[in-house]
Amino acid sequence: MSASKSSLGALTLGAIGVVYGDIGTSVLYAMKEVFGSGHVPFTPDNVYGILSIFFWTLTVIVSIKYVLLVLRADNHGEGGLVAMLALASQSVKDRPELRRILLLLGIFGTCLFYGDGVITPAISVLSAVEGLEVISPAFKKYVIPITLVILFGLFAVQKRGTAGIGKFFGPITVVWFVTIGVLGASHIVHHPEILWAISPHYALGFMWNNPGTTFIILGAVVLCVTGAEALYADLGHFGKTPIRLAWFSIVMPALVINYFGQGALLLANPAAVKNPFYMMAPDWALLPLVGLATMATVIASQALITGAFSVTKQVIQLGYLPRLQIEHTSVKEAGQIYIPFVNWGLFVAIVLAVVMFKSSSNLAAAYGIAVCTDMLITTILTFYVIRYNWKYPLWLCVAATGFFFVVDFAFWASNMLKLFDGGWFPLLIGGAIFTLMITWKDGRRLLNDKLRADALDLPSFLEAVFVSPPARVEGTAVFLTAEKGTVPNAMLHNLKHNKVLHTSNLFVTVCNHEVPWIGLDKRLQIDSLGHDCWQVVIHYGFKNDPDVPKALEQIKGRGCDMDPMTTSYFLSRDTVVPTMGEGMAPWREKLFAQMHHNASAAADFLNLPNNSVVELGSKIEI
Repeated sequence: MSASKSSLGALTLGAIGVVYGDIGTSVLYAMKEVFGSGHVPFTPDNVYGILSIFFWTLTVIVSIKYVLLVLRADNHGEGGLVAMLALASQSVKDRPELRRILLLLGIFGTCLFYGDGVITPAISVLSAVEGLEVISPAFKKYVIPITLVILFGLFAVQKRGTAGIGKFFGPITVVWFVTIGVLGASHIVHHPEILWAISPHYALGFMWNNPGTTFIILGAVVLCVTGAEALYADLGHFGKTPIRLAWFSIVMPALVINYFGQGALLLANPAAVKNPFYMMAPDWALLPLVGLATMATVIASQALITGAFSVTKQVIQLGYLPRLQIEHTSVKEAGQIYIPFVNWGLFVAIVLAVVMFKSSSNLAAAYGIAVCTDMLITTILTFYVIRYNWKYPLWLCVAATGFFFVVDFAFWASNMLKLFDGGWFPLLIGGAIFTLMITWKDGRRLLNDKLRADALDLPSFLEAVFVSPPARVEGTAVFLTAEKGTVPNAMLHNLKHNKVLHTSNLFVTVCNHEVPWIGLDKRLQIDSLGHDCWQVVIHYGFKNDPDVPKALEQIKGRGCDMDPMTTSYFLSRDTVVPTMGEGMAPWREKLFAQMHHNASAAADFLNLPNNSVVELGSKIEI
């Protein structure tokens, strides 16, 4: 019992550090952006109204929608938009057209995650370092250089893995939440009447009296819930109970107390509106607070970077991106990975964002659209999961998700007003990645159709070969083939040029599925084709790590014993040649050919031993 309690405590601490870093640092800029926008006249009534809107936004979107409802929609214990997408598409698999639309919607939402992954580190670290301006205006010219140095350091250490620094995330973030809670409480004690803003009638009154203003400022109010998607995305790492416990016991109370403390400060000193968070602190605490805020924002950024690695790997497994170089940074944790291309691609985009927008206020205009679109997509996918997977009555599904859809849509529509002020930036990133993903998926389909059309039937081919069999050499040949039951190009080339067959021949097809994990008991299917030849299908979920040699260890005792020392892996390295005619637009075919050319080697992705791989090339026109 005590062991499970200590485990729950450790997971809760970890969840505070990883899951809530983003939403925890929103106190740095959310209130400042609402009152700094110039749309809300500064009056005590408006302070009460805005605080009430903040409190009920946190309650409805985070506490009720994500913590209580969406966390229930786990895919074999995994969360996040990719897991929800797989769950929703499985729920409507008997409706192919609807399934295709949901897949496109979910993939677009996943692409926007990268846009969010660019804006969040930029705005978080920039807003923390801007605290130096409160200490002295002379520091203003150093804000951007310091921000870029911190961000470079953050991305440079990624290849070392998060295990080493990850253990400090929880304690530092707890100190952050305690600090912002104490800061808020120190001002609430002077104006305890500010706590009346918890009453929803202040929010409703503000919205009733200022409908146009309310709609405009929702784009800034949503900053207080950025990071809510991380709750769901990190479900598989921590589990529902630690995430819920962390939210209700520490995170939400600290956020609410801090926002209300900022409100109390504004009632006492309206001039503090230029940076209410830092103006809450006494002068002696400003420099340590800037340091702590910077650490907290680095941790918030780290969670998104780690998430980008994880999502990329899952999307590759689902077949929407080419293979990329993936490095494992921990011998214990399979989920701790590093993808150099994603790491430095994100860094370049973040540097662009910081240099282009120059301040957290300007970046706030770019923030929100990606987050709100993802929230909206999550709500839509949730409807299909609870209706078609959980089989709840239609009226209940419409009532449950319809309410959240209206709320999410209001925030989304308000953020669209910021489209030309910077909102285009994350949409441009998401749109570019979406184009790459869909081009890759369509290109792979065309390539497989072409291979299938030209392919020979494997059993018939083997029958013909063994009428007058070629010479057999010692050892095992493993032929990797995309399509089960067809003759691999690598085998045709091997027979043509070497005119030999190995003693044992395995025709291996790797199948990726829309579930997070596939256990070892369902990993392998093996069928005998006669003449010491076997058809093998290896199954992986989108969170499994492909490892063909390890999977093939399971065939021992099934009539085929492999010796790693005498096993060769034959791969076909296809060169794609775009041609005029049917298929994709010429520019997409050229883009696909380039992506196919630049994809990392299948041998590395499938964890094949380098000294046992034979690659045979061929050209394929699409």
